[in-house]
Amino acid sequence: MTPIPPSITTGISNYEETGHGDPVHKMKALTWQAPNQVKLLETARPTIVDDGDVIVKITGSTICGSDLHLLHCMFGYSHFTEGFAGGQAEFVRVPYGDVNLLPLPDDVPDEVGLYLSDVLCTSWNAVVDTGVQPGDTVAVWGGGPVGQMAVEFAVVNGAKRVILIDGGQGPLPKGKTVVSVLKKMCDGRGPDVAIECAAGEYSKTLSHSLQRAVGLENDNPELVNEMIESVRGFGSCGVTGIYTGYCNGFNIGSLMETGIRLIGNGQAPVHKYWENLLLLIQQGKIRPLNMVSHRFRLEDMVKVYDLFNHRADGMQKISVLTQYSSPPAPGTPALTVL
Repeated sequence: MTPIPPSITTGISNYEETGHGDPVHKMKALTWQAPNQVKLLETARPTIVDDGDVIVKITGSTICGSDLHLLHCMFGYSHFTEGFAGGQAEFVRVPYGDVNLLPLPDDVPDEVGLYLSDVLCTSWNAVVDTGVQPGDTVAVWGGGPVGQMAVEFAVVNGAKRVILIDGGQGPLPKGKTVVSVLKKMCDGRGPDVAIECAAGEYSKTLSHSLQRAVGLENDNPELVNEMIESVRGFGSCGVTGIYTGYCNGFNIGSLMETGIRLIGNGQAPVHKYWENLLLLIQQGKIRPLNMVSHRFRLEDMVKVYDLFNHRADGMQKISVLTQYSSPPAPGTPALTVL
């Protein structure tokens, strides 16, 4: 059977090298060079390749935890979809621009609307897809930007209590586990809903560290097992953190015996939510800038990647400015110059 050719031109991760760049007009763009190595280059601007393309002048960008997977050469989402150049640049080609672009109204600053293409839809999907209902007690694993906004969105969707689990304060006292503490906090029954916003790459035990190191598993199931063992019977667990393949020691028995729903919701249907979330921003019901800790210039991105990778200086979510950025929006942090 003859494969159906793609309706758009793919495999353009470098405009200049593939002959799809403007040789006259240049731009600054951050590029991946090798594992743990990125470089800011002056390169050709993108050009229209297919009829539905739109060339966007970038007024703001950011870094996502997924970018670190590409940095470390674990995988890159662009390659899963045949290869597209990224948005940490001054211009970007957007295929199917009539569908994949959301116009921002004048009352929503670029630095606020930016996160509709990033954290906001991911966190919202984690909450509503996992099934948070009014009156629920919700436990969220991972205190990064996605976890932080999942906490906020759980409250917006009616949760009466939200518990955040993160490793920043060190290990629990001897003899206590995440499961035992959660059970005690929730009258012995556990939370109604659990949402994993960390990832499967963080091993808590030597066993899984070794298994991942020698290739016996891609990810480890420790956080997912904690969710399954913590929630009440017939509760729900959502997996939003990144997992790439197989794992060993998954507690399928508890999942089955207690009637728990396990939902994979890491890949958010962005178009489904972004208009509603934009309205909530306009109404002041959600505040994306709550998670933004730093602002940087595109020219400093090589250094920023290293800082972000090590969560230096309390870094949570960042805003990246280009020469085309608007003046700072109210509530944004001061510019950090490196």
